[in-house]
Amino acid sequence: MTSLVLRAGRFSARAERRTVVVSSALVVVALALGLLGLCYGAAWATPGEALAALAGQGDSVVVIREWRLPRVTAALVFGAALGVAGAVFQNLTRNALGSPDIIGLDAGAYTGALLVTVLLSGGAATLAAGSIAGGLLAAAAIYLLSWKAGVSGLRLIVIGIAMNAILTALNNWIVLRAELEVAIAMTSWSAGSLNGVDWADITPGLTVLAVLFLLMAALSQAMHQSVLGDEFAASTGVNLNVLRPLVVLVGVGCTATVTAVAGPIVFVALAAPQIGRRLAGAAGVPFVPAALSGAVLLLAADLAAQMLLAPTSLPVGVMTTAVGGTYFIWLLFKETKKS
Repeated sequence: MTSLVLRAGRFSARAERRTVVVSSALVVVALALGLLGLCYGAAWATPGEALAALAGQGDSVVVIREWRLPRVTAALVFGAALGVAGAVFQNLTRNALGSPDIIGLDAGAYTGALLVTVLLSGGAATLAAGSIAGGLLAAAAIYLLSWKAGVSGLRLIVIGIAMNAILTALNNWIVLRAELEVAIAMTSWSAGSLNGVDWADITPGLTVLAVLFLLMAALSQAMHQSVLGDEFAASTGVNLNVLRPLVVLVGVGCTATVTAVAGPIVFVALAAPQIGRRLAGAAGVPFVPAALSGAVLLLAADLAAQMLLAPTSLPVGVMTTAVGGTYFIWLLFKETKKS
């Protein structure tokens, strides 16, 4: 056991150094894309004009600070949240396919949002509460159905895929039975879009995500220890019975919060953790590279969605689905070969 701890410590030190370098590089890329997002629009702004507008100077203050900055902020923070959610479930299942959008949590959050919209006709707060409740109920159902003297990662993923199919069918039925105006609105929202978001739309979600990020930061060390094995985690004082429900709450909360504000944005949570893991060369899925990779992916996808058919701006979910579907097929083929 002592030699195991020493080897784990040496590997952890090397991985942490590489993680710092990779994270710094991803921050630079995210900032560069963020500046591009502030510059791009119906009328281009130079980088100098964009930075001046952020400081409250120039003629583009309203356009930059009130129209473009909320969208860039949402893409970065929501992408980071999806990266964290994906890292949570891929660490728990120890499988690259363990992502909220694959195992049905996105669909569950969408079901909750649909039900409160159709039955209660509530506002943004009700929509967010329904989305979170739907995600939590879907997670609880998948966890319970996967339990058999413990939870197997592969069993959880297979049951999650089945649950995703069931919930997707249920969501389609709800939309078909809803009033026309509600059905049109919810169908458009289900594509996952950052078009037209402003500070009023995203501020509640940013507040919730800030709390979840702080909770995940407090749990991340214990989570990484659990990735090295239950025995090793227990020997270092990690209470897995407390840790796992808390990190599931974080993962579901991140997924549901993004879904409540922007609709289901798929495949970012699947791809970002694996990109971050490969860049960092870590044993498990490190949370900071996963979050930063998610931020870069979602902002890049949103910029592509704005530019591809300009001046028409596509929903960002269309871009993530197009690229992520190809990635999913490749990943599924790779995982099948390994097994």
